[in-house]
Parts: sequence; structure tokens; C-alpha cells
Amino acid sequence: MINYSVKEIEENFEGLVIGNHGRNFCVGANLMLLLFEAQNQNWDELQLIVKQFQDACRRIKYAEKPVVAAPSGMALGGGCEICMAANKIRAHAETYIGLVEVGVGLIPGGGGNKELLLANIDWVPPVVPSAFPGGSQPDLIPYVARAFETIAMAKVSTSAKDAQKLGYLRPQDRITMNRDHLLYDAKETVLAMVREGYSPLRPRDDIRVTGRTGKALFELMIYTMKEGGYITDYDAHIAEKLAYVLTGGDVQQNTLVTEEYLLGLEREAFVSLCGEKKTQDRMRHMLQTNRPLRN
Repeated sequence: MINYSVKEIEENFEGLVIGNHGRNFCVGANLMLLLFEAQNQNWDELQLIVKQFQDACRRIKYAEKPVVAAPSGMALGGGCEICMAANKIRAHAETYIGLVEVGVGLIPGGGGNKELLLANIDWVPPVVPSAFPGGSQPDLIPYVARAFETIAMAKVSTSAKDAQKLGYLRPQDRITMNRDHLLYDAKETVLAMVREGYSPLRPRDDIRVTGRTGKALFELMIYTMKEGGYITDYDAHIAEKLAYVLTGGDVQQNTLVTEEYLLGLEREAFVSLCGEKKTQDRMRHMLQTNRPLRN
């Protein structure tokens, strides 16, 4: 539906609003489908499902016409990733948005890791003045740590304003107080972007990552929390997978990577976690009780 919609607006419309009149914007992906494929060890099928979702989010982000997401109520997991892929978000004030996949033994699989990482590091200047000739590169680890903590602790905003503090909403995103006006405001946002001369985004190939240095620091943080009894052994295992993705994998600090590279790491980690029995137990428990399992 996303691919069809984007193709349709590029040919016949000024832009696209993603929203609904339901109680919630979206509470995540089809967990039952993922569990079914994992239990039947259909790894190629799982890879395809995740790749199609990532491609759909990229289709939104790189559409030739502006796309605005209009969330209200809960926008969790995949719903949050759809919003973060949009060129702008017009959120209702009472929007509860978050990447909560850790609660079911997974990490975000639709580009959410990459988008939250970019939200936290994009405003950091590439070079700052220093005694070093030509300036020096600021340390990104504290900003990557903020994204890591938000995802690893499955933080959900208590409002749209709180979502800005967590990085789910960017500085250019806007908030609507009256839910009855939300879709109208989102439509007006699209038309304003058109009038201002919207220029479509292009895939990034200049994302600076913290590499092995950042990963070592996060592993120390995870070990400390595990030894302190704050997280379980399996929580630590998931967090290590997440750290590997957010730091750019087995590369040197300050390596420049592409978005596609980060999405590949995310896809690999997501599918490997689907194969873990404890992840399947968490997924099954959530489906049966609607509560997370701490195994």
C-alpha cells in the first residue's frame, strides 16, 4: 500500500499524509506472522519481510513529493518507524511514540535504529576548532549512547512534546493540540512544503560511526548493568546486537558508511534474534498476555 501510494502521489498529487481516524496510529508489525515464520525456520521469508519493510520506509523518505505522518494515540515499533521515515511529522499532542521491539526480544527492523541514530548525531558539526590543524572531529559516542539508551530501554514518549526530547520528533516536526484538526493540519503542512519548493532527499553515504571503539564502551555499559542485576542475560544479548548496529559494526572509529550498510546490519541482527528461542518465548508471551516477558 505504501509503494502504491507513493507512486500515485508522484504522478498525480502534491504530496501524501499518512494518518487515520483510529484510536491508535499503529501499535507495531504483525508479531504473529514473525513468530510463525521463525518457528518454521523460514529465514529467507523473514529476510524478505524485513527487507520489504525497510524498502517501504525508504520509499517514504525518498519520495519525489513531500510525505507527512500524522500520528495520534500509540505509534509503536513499526508505526514509529513509519513516522520517522516521513519528511515531517505532524503529531497530536497526546501521541505515545516509541521503538519497543526489545520488549519482544528484537531490535527495530524497519530502519528505526538508523533514523534515531541520525536524529541524535546529525546536528553535531563534522569539525570543531582546536589546536589541531584544520580542527578536530567531535566525539560522537555520547550522542550514539543517547540513541542506544532510548532503544535498549524501549522508551515511549508520554506526549508529543516528550517525543521531541527522546529524538522521535525532530526540531522541524510540529504538534497539533486538537485531534479533530490533525489531518487538516498535516495536509496544510504538505501544501506548505510544496509552496516552499520541496526538494526530495537522497540516500546518505556520509554517516560517521563510532565503530569498534563505541561498541567496546557499550559492551562495558551492558556488562555493568547485567552484573548489577538491572538487566537479564538475554537483555544483555539483545543490547549487544543493538550496539553492533548503532556503532556501525566491525569498523574503525569515524568511518563513513552508507544508509544501506546500516540497514544490512539491522536486518542481519533482526533475523538472527528471530531464531533465538528466548525471543520466540517473548513474542509468544506478548501475543498471549499483552505483557512483556523478562526471560
